[in-house]
Amino acid sequence: MVKTHVASLGPDTLAQVSPPFPAANASIDSKPPIIAIGASAGGLDAMEQFFAQIPAVSGVAFVVIQHLDPHHQGMLPELLQRASPLTVIQAGDRMHVKPDWVYVIPPNKDLSILHGKLHLLEPLAPRGLRLPIDAFFRALADDQHERAIGVILSGMGSDGTLGLRAIKENAGLAVVQSPESAQFDSMPRSAINAGLADIVAPPSEMWHKILAYLGHSPRGLHVVPELAVALKGRSALEQIVILLRERTGNDFLLYKKNTIYRRIERRMGLHQIDSIAKYVRYLRENPQELDLLFKELLIGVTSFFRDPGVWESLKSEAIPALLTEYPAGKSLRAWIPACSTGEEAYSLAMIFKEVLAESQGRQPFKLQIFATDLDQDAIDKARQGFYPANIVSDVSEDRLSRFFSVDGSGYRIKKDIREMVIFAPHNVIMEPPFTKLDLLFCRNLLIYLNQELQKKLILLFHYTLGNHGILLLGSAEAIGNAGHLFSVIDNKSRIYRRIGTPFSLNVDFPTKYFPVAAMVEETEKHPPIANLQTLADQLLLQHFAPAAVLVNADGDILYISGRTGKYLEPAAGKANWNIHAMARDGLRHELIGALSKARTQTEVVRIPGLTVATDGGCQTVNLSVQAIHKPDALKGMLMVVFTDVATPPAGKSSRKSPNAAQKLLRAELVQAQEDLQTLREEMQTSQEELKSANEELQSTNEELQSTNEELTTSKEEMQSLNEELQTVNTELQIKVEDLSRASNDMNNLLNSMEVATVFLDGSLNIRRFTSHISHLFKLIAADVGRPLSDIVTDLDYPELQQDAQEVLRTLVFVEKQIRAGDKRWFKVRIMPYRTQDNLIDGVVITFIDISETKKLEAELRKGNEQSE
Repeated sequence: MVKTHVASLGPDTLAQVSPPFPAANASIDSKPPIIAIGASAGGLDAMEQFFAQIPAVSGVAFVVIQHLDPHHQGMLPELLQRASPLTVIQAGDRMHVKPDWVYVIPPNKDLSILHGKLHLLEPLAPRGLRLPIDAFFRALADDQHERAIGVILSGMGSDGTLGLRAIKENAGLAVVQSPESAQFDSMPRSAINAGLADIVAPPSEMWHKILAYLGHSPRGLHVVPELAVALKGRSALEQIVILLRERTGNDFLLYKKNTIYRRIERRMGLHQIDSIAKYVRYLRENPQELDLLFKELLIGVTSFFRDPGVWESLKSEAIPALLTEYPAGKSLRAWIPACSTGEEAYSLAMIFKEVLAESQGRQPFKLQIFATDLDQDAIDKARQGFYPANIVSDVSEDRLSRFFSVDGSGYRIKKDIREMVIFAPHNVIMEPPFTKLDLLFCRNLLIYLNQELQKKLILLFHYTLGNHGILLLGSAEAIGNAGHLFSVIDNKSRIYRRIGTPFSLNVDFPTKYFPVAAMVEETEKHPPIANLQTLADQLLLQHFAPAAVLVNADGDILYISGRTGKYLEPAAGKANWNIHAMARDGLRHELIGALSKARTQTEVVRIPGLTVATDGGCQTVNLSVQAIHKPDALKGMLMVVFTDVATPPAGKSSRKSPNAAQKLLRAELVQAQEDLQTLREEMQTSQEELKSANEELQSTNEELQSTNEELTTSKEEMQSLNEELQTVNTELQIKVEDLSRASNDMNNLLNSMEVATVFLDGSLNIRRFTSHISHLFKLIAADVGRPLSDIVTDLDYPELQQDAQEVLRTLVFVEKQIRAGDKRWFKVRIMPYRTQDNLIDGVVITFIDISETKKLEAELRKGNEQSE
């Protein structure tokens, strides 16, 4: 074989069988890509065609997963070895995966991978529905990420579909055999219908397409350094984000850059494009590629009861504790943003049903779940509530029997669970949230967003949750520095309970998000033009008003007015905006007492004549501190005012005599007292006027505050009602379309059968009839609702009314041959009308024309009589 003699080949010959990737790139990433091939019935021929195209030295490792009889020693390694120059062996426990080797799963074993080593596991059940392909694909995606490549070949069932979803989520490659080339196309079609296939091709063409992808993928074997540099340029990314926004209406600028880079790189590798500029041009010329890239960014791994420990904690602790907060019962509300295809929403509905069944309480609890996602296709699939048979790996037999019904080759959610969930398209970043929630599950969404947006969404989630509300995050997510807003229920499972705050939070609602503004250069922004009054106010504050600072109860500076450099200076070391740390010598100790005293009284605390050490010497200062009680927005804060005291010039003596100076000083004092008295009277008058005006303003403010509270409450109720109406309206529109389609189908079916039919309700009044009934009854559209016995008929059937009533009573159908006018005969059949709930709601009467049959019968009878 070629591989056994590589060492003996010359340099020229060795170059011909070496990997088609530059040797210089080998040091960039020594781990080879791993191709996992999943196949079932009819997969041997497809695998032989696939491996026949692969050279002896490829630089890639292969793992084959096939459905095998647990009690039969397979010969797959020997059969594949005949068709491939690669080394083919049966996989062993803790075997390290090496390039240019093929590892085949042994019978009666499950296969997994960890850190590039294969691990053999005992199967949970020796027989029955086993999903080894899904299990290995998932493990490969978690272990190898973008180096994972999944291949689905011929097979029955849907094994491998969920695993391919995991591979795509981790930026791997999904390859599927074209159904027309497969002996059994169920597995390939399942993956294609799920929208997971990146490459669809016959087995003989797969390797060349995979090779082309690896040769151009920045995360494959052939790394293009220029691409990584160009791709991470801001302008290139923004161009793609703008194109996506114009096409889909969604802005991805606040997503983590690495996530977007990986998805873009992957699409470029599929199209063998090695320049970001070329890919931008390709996007502009091919709008369908924008749709595919959008889908790529939204790919999410989801399954029923993902992370079972989390659901067990919810069932045993979090949800029962929430129910105990409402002894009289309650209609609870839950929101699951980024719900994908609905598995998590239905899982919550099932868990809630189980908690209610175990509590055996009589309190009327209900749960309404709002499940939303950006992907309209995912929402449509979730609404159907139909899932493939391979969900048995995630859902227990008991839950399958209680909450699902078998539907063809899969399972469908039962009606009582489906009615608990409302699905709707929604953008959690750009659209208003649902409010007054008791449960909010946001798992593995925040990890794709940057830290700024994560913080905003955590605050938003706190706002949307009610008291005692529960927040569930993904295993790689946390509430960060919002520990004062949530208490921990289960830190390992990332389950938190909302904590109420005595003050309102500065929540940025999604309607305020304009991420594209980040693309505008600072030089393009123009400062607003201030009016004359604003400029004058600023001038007065800067030059004539005393220096002051606004602080909170802890002394943190919130606002500065005027020049405070003579009294405050930044402390050395880490920036600290606390007034105690910034106060200069001569102020620090007095400030502590003044602030403490001001918090306990309504009067102003004044400390005159303080000497403050400044950079240029000393300064005498009068210190005033007052607690603020109004307006409510500043309540609890304190205003600290610094007033300079003029120092008399030193070294100058008065030339006047002591007596003259004393007389002059007395005269000035008398005049000052008179002026002061006059000023006091004016200030008292002004104070009384201000007090009166303040009382009026306070009364008006209270009325406005009361009105504002009423408006806020009404706005929240209207917003909540509008959200529910929008989501319900979406579902109703879909149901109306389904009903209209079904009605059209039924009308066309009844008319095409050319059988006269009339539907009667429980009172034997006309409900519906086909057009052919006009040959027997003189019916028009206005006759709907009238008794059939009131309608003129050509039938000689006076017992029709009695027979219909008898069928309603006994539920046994009646069939008779009745004569009509013009020598016509009809077979009349009266049957009960059954609803989908197996209830009897009237009768159905059909009239089949048997005139020709009767005519032939009469002729035959006449012929027999003549022959006799």
